Amino acid sequence: MLRPVVGIIGNSYLIGDKYPTQGSGVMNLEAIAEVANAIPIIIPSLPKCFSTEELMAVFDGFLFTGGRPNVHPSYYGCQPTEAHGFFDKNRDEVVLPLIQACEKRGKPILGLCRGFQEFNVAFGGTLHPEIRELPGRGNHRMPPDGTLEEQFAHRHEVQIVEGGEFENIFRSTSIIVNSLHGQGIDIPGDRIIIEGYATDGTPEALTIKNSVGFCLAVQWHPEWNASLDIVSKPLFEAFGNALRLPPD
Repeated sequence: MLRPVVGIIGNSYLIGDKYPTQGSGVMNLEAIAEVANAIPIIIPSLPKCFSTEELMAVFDGFLFTGGRPNVHPSYYGCQPTEAHGFFDKNRDEVVLPLIQACEKRGKPILGLCRGFQEFNVAFGGTLHPEIRELPGRGNHRMPPDGTLEEQFAHRHEVQIVEGGEFENIFRSTSIIVNSLHGQGIDIPGDRIIIEGYATDGTPEALTIKNSVGFCLAVQWHPEWNASLDIVSKPLFEAFGNALRLPPD
């Protein structure tokens, strides 16, 4: 029996500051292949190469990954500032309508870090460019130094709302996660339900109200050590299970 095929949203890179490429972290590919038990295929963030409808026809589900460029603030009614960092509007043009289309039709989607922020913007929410500047918030950015193990290590607790989809997946209302982001949700979109918060109040896990399919996103990076981590593994397993459900 053929495994489901998952489209993994790629990011733009330059090789030697000259040669444009598209790629995704190996951790994302391995999490989909080994834990969700699906076939991972990278989708370039190049809207001129395909339409949303074509992607919907080809893939069984999508993983919206992290990435250094931030969602352009024009998509949520703000002017760009230095604090917003740099952008990849090509990725924005691919992912925002794709998230909306998948949610509407019940195609399974999972968002990680930037993907979490994309979910919020796709449903009318806004982002804060530097959440550590907000009163009472901590620094959620990736440690600038250290090994990958140290940078992706567990950093803080996330309190999970009782009775929600994430409690059903994690079987707990308290989990420990890593943290590698500067931006975060400011105002949630109209149908965004926040089901997990860091202890400083930062939104960390969301679902979409009245969504007909698997439509979840987290602010952390569960792709790290996904086959062994007690939080990451059940999340990717749940995504894999959703990919195998027959369409309505």
